[in-house]
Amino acid sequence: MTYQIDHLVISAGDLEQGRDWAEALLGVPFGPRGMHKDMATENRLVAMTRPDGQKAYLEVIAPDPKAEKPDFPRWFDLDNFGGTPKLTNWVVACADLEEAWERAPADVGRIMSFQRGDYAWRMIVPESGILPYDNCFPALIEWHSHHPAPKLPDPGLAFRRLKISHPDADGLRAALAPFVEAMENVRIVQAQTPGLTAEIGTPSGEIWIA
Repeated sequence: MTYQIDHLVISAGDLEQGRDWAEALLGVPFGPRGMHKDMATENRLVAMTRPDGQKAYLEVIAPDPKAEKPDFPRWFDLDNFGGTPKLTNWVVACADLEEAWERAPADVGRIMSFQRGDYAWRMIVPESGILPYDNCFPALIEWHSHHPAPKLPDPGLAFRRLKISHPDADGLRAALAPFVEAMENVRIVQAQTPGLTAEIGTPSGEIWIA
């Protein structure tokens, strides 16, 4: 089965603060506000092109202050997010989510179904809100509709590479081995503090997001 990077996630405590931070850093506008009713979150998206020429996207996401908080943790550990916006997660697309779930670490989460307007997808969401390896393991997604990227604002962003830092780099590499198709532009390095850093090509030059 083929795996590929679907999108990168910038988390924020407030959506407009996250959008302003991302737009100032990248020098491009993000799309209109969207909502995830089941997760009580809201987001803004912008398209970017992967090295293989296919479309992916960047997502700014935050808790929706107007929505009722679910009785389970929100995805991407947003219930515990604090401080300035930052790149917190990456998402890998696949064609068979059950197979991906079987290949993933045991604590990756449960499969949930979502729909928003014309878009429908399934995603593996961790019970704790935190993905394995301190959120450095990717969220896994299976689209059941057309992909949103072709209809997003496309200001010419290009995904170059993703660097993942983690104290157990060898363990993370082993966990990601079944998903090697998505790893061509991903580098895992040993570090005391877990984190993600992405290089994005913009109309004004190369930018690193962390």
